[in-house]
Amino acid sequence: MGSLFNLVIVVQVVSAIAIIGLVLLQHGKGADMGAAFGSGASGSLFGATGSSNFMSKSTGVAAAIFFSATLALSYITTHQTNNVSGGVMDKALPAAPAAPAAAPAAAPAAPAAPAASTPAPANSIPK
Repeated sequence: MGSLFNLVIVVQVVSAIAIIGLVLLQHGKGADMGAAFGSGASGSLFGATGSSNFMSKSTGVAAAIFFSATLALSYITTHQTNNVSGGVMDKALPAAPAAPAAAPAAAPAAPAAPAASTPAPANSIPK
């Protein structure tokens, strides 16, 4: 699956670059100066555009390839076997618990005195 994923990413990047290049190379509808000042060319600005040329057809093909590659990437990533449903912290290893101190076997167990704890300052963050 890894090589298929990389292939689809390469196809998507190439098609995105092709779309950018083709859109930048095309001549816009309102690019004529006459259309801005109301000469005879402005009548076709909002009217029928006529047949599409090679550049607009190839832009449509590149857009279709881009969308299909995007759908393929989403399908591949959602159907992987090693999906992780949680976040980054779910992968973190838990801290090792402190080992309890071993009491000597010969000494009798004495009652433990409560440890005097010092209160934390009010502006500190508990650890």
